[in-house]
Amino acid sequence: MIKAIFFDIDGTLVSFNTHRVPESTVNALRALREKGIKLFIATGRHLMAINNLGDLQFDGYVTLNGSYCFAGKDEVIYKNPIDPADLEALLTYQETVEDFPCIFVQESAMYLNYKNETVTEILDLLDFPEPPHRPLREVPAGDVFQLIAFFNEGQEPKIMSHLPGCAATRWSPLFTDVVSAGGSKQTGIEKVLDYYGLTREEIMAFGDGGNDIEMLTFAGTGVAMGNAEEEVKQVAGYVTSSVDEDGIYRALQHFGLL
Repeated sequence: MIKAIFFDIDGTLVSFNTHRVPESTVNALRALREKGIKLFIATGRHLMAINNLGDLQFDGYVTLNGSYCFAGKDEVIYKNPIDPADLEALLTYQETVEDFPCIFVQESAMYLNYKNETVTEILDLLDFPEPPHRPLREVPAGDVFQLIAFFNEGQEPKIMSHLPGCAATRWSPLFTDVVSAGGSKQTGIEKVLDYYGLTREEIMAFGDGGNDIEMLTFAGTGVAMGNAEEEVKQVAGYVTSSVDEDGIYRALQHFGLL
């Protein structure tokens, strides 16, 4: 019996084309809540950057790819910052080997060192608020929970070799989210399940990107969107139609939840 469902945002709940949640999904989620099924977000976004879900209500949030998790919107139940030694290694690499745009994501703020065409493209694609610009050496003191690093797949092995305490969670060829090693949406979901007394067999998860793979394989029922990458579809228990073709609504109907 499904008692809780976790949803990725971009490309899953929200269309890349319209930047909105389809009406069929809005109605489906409201129907699920009326049935007493708990609803959660599992995203790479910071809570303060979730700007595209309208008035939909959720029981908790797995944010920053599992690095910062909430019950409701206010109770922090888990956080896992990046080792300061890795941050220093990143800054040294940028200063001495190769510079690239990067966003430092802290507990209540984000800072971008500089913007190029790639950054503009991704911010537009996600309808993502542009962080204030600041040299990363001058970012205010505080834990950093995620790096939004704009380097490509070819650059990744070399750069990540300098960050032994980190892992890259990529879903785009243009950038990757970097979190503390061992961190993932699955890790965050496990913390939420512990908090609410749920088991993996009692949950369903929806996703479309590479950073959703662990989540979809962990959940008792993992659903890939029709617009998902092929590697995501291969690990999912079920593949629905795309976000723009009422994929969430159709999958929930398929499983008898609506």
